[in-house]
Amino acid sequence: MLSRPLAALLGGVILFGATVRAEETTDDYVKSVEAWREARAARLTAPSGWLSLIGLHFLEPGENAVGAGADNDVVLAGGPTSLGTVVLEESGRVMLRVTPGAGVRVNQREVLSAELVPEGRGETTMVSAGTMSFYVIVRGEKFALRVKDTESERRRNFAGIDYYPIDPAWRITADWVPFDKPREVMIANILGQESPALVLGKVVFEREGRKIELLPLQETLGEPLFLIIADETSGRETYGAARFVYADPPVDGKVVIDFNKALNPPCAFTPFATCPLPPKENVLPIAVTAGEKDYAGEH
Repeated sequence: MLSRPLAALLGGVILFGATVRAEETTDDYVKSVEAWREARAARLTAPSGWLSLIGLHFLEPGENAVGAGADNDVVLAGGPTSLGTVVLEESGRVMLRVTPGAGVRVNQREVLSAELVPEGRGETTMVSAGTMSFYVIVRGEKFALRVKDTESERRRNFAGIDYYPIDPAWRITADWVPFDKPREVMIANILGQESPALVLGKVVFEREGRKIELLPLQETLGEPLFLIIADETSGRETYGAARFVYADPPVDGKVVIDFNKALNPPCAFTPFATCPLPPKENVLPIAVTAGEKDYAGEH
């Protein structure tokens, strides 16, 4: 049997070892979040990232003259004076007639005409001229040109991202409560449009003595969860409209929600994005002092 002094000493060593392991685990976690932040900034500032956006132009039915010249129906912030004509047909098909000699490429090939396949409806058609490019997006029943420029002012003058200090306590293991039947939730965007989204269950946890229940969007089982949230910091320290949090699918009835990875939507960085707003269930009655703060560069 160990003497009491020796047992106490060994106990102290064991406790010290446990403390070191905990610190190492915390250090590893902090490093992983820092690496995630670096990757996040790299995606944001990439040549095709959100900071490259220079325009969002909704198309009228029929012919839309497109180019940087002021006499066009769609006046681009870059590219040739007359790029061509984009035709929105009644069927929803979008066609492009290129102005000869404008130096326009469609999917890296010089053509005089092409069908423009919108994002999400097959292989997206990319139109480019120099450093400027655009493609078609669909929002509700409206079609628009999303325009980018690898040399955009926002990309060149990126101000960096401000964060709350990394706090492992904001990495929360929540209960996953599946619904008997999938529910359809209407999600509004900053344009005032609404679209249905599928919710297969809810995540439930306690924070600051409150029971929090959030609805993550998830089209099918096994896909990552997507949370659109707002909280008591929104419009003060963080972006007013929303922040996004992604989480892995549930495992054994649990979901890990890491609010240290709460990120700003594209609308925080550019006025040319159409971001979703949180459903009322996802407005937290507490201050989530973790993740990204509001982007100072856009102000």
